[in-house]
Amino acid sequence: MKIAIIGAGWAGLAAAIRLREHGRAPTVFESAAIPGGRARSVDDVNMGLIDNGQHLMVGAYTATLDLMNALRPETDEAALLNRLGLHLESADESFRMKAPNWPSPLHSLAALLGARGLTFHDRIGALRMMISLRLSGWRAPSLSTVEQLLKSHRQSERICRLLWIPLCLATLNTSPEQSCAQLFLNVLRDTLDAPGHHSDLLIPNTDLTALWSGVAADQLDMRYRHIVRNIAIDEDHVMVDSEPFDACIVAIPPYAVKRVLHVTSNRDALTELLHMLDQFDYRAIATLTLQLSRTWHLPHPLLLLKEDHARGHYGQWVFERAHAKGPTQLAVVISDAQDFLKHDRDQFVRSIAEQIGEQIGRRMPSRYGPMPEIMHHRLIVEKRATFAAVPGLSRPRTKTAWPRMYLAGDWTDTGYPAVLEGAVRSGLQAADELLATL
Repeated sequence: MKIAIIGAGWAGLAAAIRLREHGRAPTVFESAAIPGGRARSVDDVNMGLIDNGQHLMVGAYTATLDLMNALRPETDEAALLNRLGLHLESADESFRMKAPNWPSPLHSLAALLGARGLTFHDRIGALRMMISLRLSGWRAPSLSTVEQLLKSHRQSERICRLLWIPLCLATLNTSPEQSCAQLFLNVLRDTLDAPGHHSDLLIPNTDLTALWSGVAADQLDMRYRHIVRNIAIDEDHVMVDSEPFDACIVAIPPYAVKRVLHVTSNRDALTELLHMLDQFDYRAIATLTLQLSRTWHLPHPLLLLKEDHARGHYGQWVFERAHAKGPTQLAVVISDAQDFLKHDRDQFVRSIAEQIGEQIGRRMPSRYGPMPEIMHHRLIVEKRATFAAVPGLSRPRTKTAWPRMYLAGDWTDTGYPAVLEGAVRSGLQAADELLATL
């Protein structure tokens, strides 16, 4: 049986590996020269392999971790991922939250109660909200936004600025006044109200392609640099650019699905699907990778940055790239980066360096010293990095009205925002549904 996978991002590769595990040999079409989709490595002429975007995973990514361990059984997880407990802190030390090694949900409640930089009122308000949400089954009012949710639970401006808004932007890549409260609660539920290790923060110790997508691709029939232009379906086959297949899993973004899908059967279902795809809007993510002139370790592998747009301080998080060889490399991330796109890039780099140097310099200057000179930098902006996670967005299921075609991607109805775990789960689900028909 011939099966086509369109797209070698994390969803498409997860589907392909699941099919391979069941004795199938899918053909994977990928427009780029390497696998991984938006979570892949880029070869920079000055810095070597860097990531297309800095990704932070969490312990709740069970499907991703299971897949990674299955593909690399001989490799200890610690070689691939730096696993940290729930620990968030700002670069200038104005905020710090660290969970003790207690059972869930006590560990997250204790982290809130012990957070530095919050008043007693802030902490009690957050604790009340968490208890209330847990008692309600983590359900948000229909069509409510994150901003409305936080206001309804009387969260202070301080805790919103220091904790909830950064978490919202990092997970949903959509501003709190526009983002879906239910998706945000789904993330909080599966990290803070789940087994304690689910809230662990996982930072890759290797470049993203080496993490697992490159290993997966080595086991598959890959057709790189092939831009699929036409998918047609009849009773007996799926035609992918005029090549017949018995079934296919389409694992490309919604705007690309609209471009390639040409079917004549079940026109009502096609109209409904195309209308659904038309509703997606997109948000940008900018990642600035900096190579410093010498070693300069951060106080913690990831730090929150305080924004000040009037000064060009757009950075939200800074990561130390642990797998970088030689002088320190830092990755600065800006989520929901539409406004940033209007600014001069060279000035942006200077402003970000100023932002990091100032904020880390406030903590024990004699220990960390001034930020070293930036030797090289690379700014990567994904203009359509994720879908806008707005309330009421109708997302398609993996199973379609056409028995030979399935959808996969973080944009399908996973219950999560556009995160890597959602992509992997959708790919596995699409493959399982296809296998069930064989």
